Amino acid sequence: MKKCPELKHLDMKSIKHQIFYFPEAKTCLESLCELECDTFIDSTFFYGLSHFCQRIQKLVIINMDTKLNNGIVKLIEVQKNLKHFEWEVGFDHDYLTEDPYEEIFLALEKKAESLNYLKIFYQYVENYEHTLLLEILPKFYKLKTLIIDNYLIYNKEQLEKLKKQPYPELEILNIEYNKLNIVSNIIENSGGCLKKILFNPYDIIDFELDDDNFNENSLNFIRKVYKNCPSIEYLSILISPTKENFTELEKLLKRCQNLKSLFIVILNNYVDNTYEDYLKYGEELLKILIRSAPTNFKEIRFDSEFKFSLEMLEEFLENWRGRRALSLFTTDPIYIGEDYTELINKYKSNGVIKDFEYSRYVGSIIYRI
Repeated sequence: MKKCPELKHLDMKSIKHQIFYFPEAKTCLESLCELECDTFIDSTFFYGLSHFCQRIQKLVIINMDTKLNNGIVKLIEVQKNLKHFEWEVGFDHDYLTEDPYEEIFLALEKKAESLNYLKIFYQYVENYEHTLLLEILPKFYKLKTLIIDNYLIYNKEQLEKLKKQPYPELEILNIEYNKLNIVSNIIENSGGCLKKILFNPYDIIDFELDDDNFNENSLNFIRKVYKNCPSIEYLSILISPTKENFTELEKLLKRCQNLKSLFIVILNNYVDNTYEDYLKYGEELLKILIRSAPTNFKEIRFDSEFKFSLEMLEEFLENWRGRRALSLFTTDPIYIGEDYTELINKYKSNGVIKDFEYSRYVGSIIYRI
């Protein structure tokens, strides 16, 4: 403590000592700006810290238990300028004896004036509704980053509130396990500052698969992006393979001139796709990219819904010459065949392709924050 008169960052996930009792603790801990911890730590630790540590700006908590840690609630409550909050799950239970989130969310609600980064990964439990988060989300109007990695099921009333809630400073949006229209509503109410709209399209598919309106939902999403996100750089997108969807996608590429990267997935609710269908989707995508990709475009991420014949891919890469070197990420093993590998290496050597990465798992090509 004497050697660190101004402690800025502390990771206390494995701490065993009540450091607030040490000599010089007050002087050392008053300057703490960033704290990482977990809920296995006894509440008394956090109560002790709350006497000195009231200027924490970044708080990262790993939830290791199904029970509420009241000390963490107290620590949140005393903060005077909390800007960055992360809550991650470190346990795997299919039941809860009590809600470990409610008091945490209520304490966070009081920090809405300062909070600009909110990342919530909570344990989903079937038949257990986490309605409080839905109720308080609209109050975090100063957020620049919003990341929620679990199911949020909106009722009609909550959805109407969401449609009206502005997030004028939002730059990064990542909501998993939901319908496209939920994401679209937040996009519409953003202030034109969004740079990243990220999600796993395959988690969205679970909610859109049986929806007869998916084609319209997809069109609505694309239009909300190009009308409200002039600064968008990284975009996840799930589209229906209709002519109208591809037309709207091309409009997005033309209007969003800052776009650098696209993670694109196709969902066709009505037919079983053939290999020829996948080739047709691939050909249409490459044509659109050649015609309309913005100058800064540098990366495409895709799964097996898009297939490119050897001839088609070579023609595309020839037409890409003179542009920014392109990175390709895919889970389709066709592209690690000998012919494709030779072609890709050829265009790597002359600077048309920057990187090519194949992975067996979709999770490896999903955007990470």
